[in-house]
Amino acid sequence: MTVAAVENSEGCTRLGLSIGRVVWKSAVRRNRVRRLFREAFRLEYDRLPRGYDLVLIAVREAWPELESARSELVRLADKAARRFREKRASEDPEGPHPS
Repeated sequence: MTVAAVENSEGCTRLGLSIGRVVWKSAVRRNRVRRLFREAFRLEYDRLPRGYDLVLIAVREAWPELESARSELVRLADKAARRFREKRASEDPEGPHPS
């Protein structure tokens, strides 16, 4: 899986899923992967970075297991949030400027 993160103004962590037909041909399998990712998100919610919208993208048809999905989600969400903060800091280190 791949995880993309964007800061939100809600202060809570939200989940988005992208399980494409190109990777998962069968609708039954796509829906099962969605359920598995949602469950991993629910179980690991307290360990995820706060205030981010996370989008999980299934990138290959290797069948995910719940335990591995949980650990990967936490690891990749932290990495994605860190990259978002670094990118934002490098774009404008002094903050927004009035026009």
